Amino acid sequence: MDPDTIRKLIAEGFAGDHVEVTGDGSHFEALVVSEAFAGKPLLQRHRMVYETLGDRMRSEIHALSMRTLTPDEWARQR
Repeated sequence: MDPDTIRKLIAEGFAGDHVEVTGDGSHFEALVVSEAFAGKPLLQRHRMVYETLGDRMRSEIHALSMRTLTPDEWARQR
């Protein structure tokens, strides 16, 4: 699996939001910026991202670290 495929899968679940993915083929890092994360704890945000990847998290993606931010949180960090 490649970073662009993972980015597309996540972006399908977060239409219109910002998604970046980098990685080496088995270990990946994702930045997902979505208003859908507002008011949600970190664990719930990560579960939302995992849902977009489905069974691929068990079979094709060895490791995925992620930053899940609302647009306001992302603006403050930039």
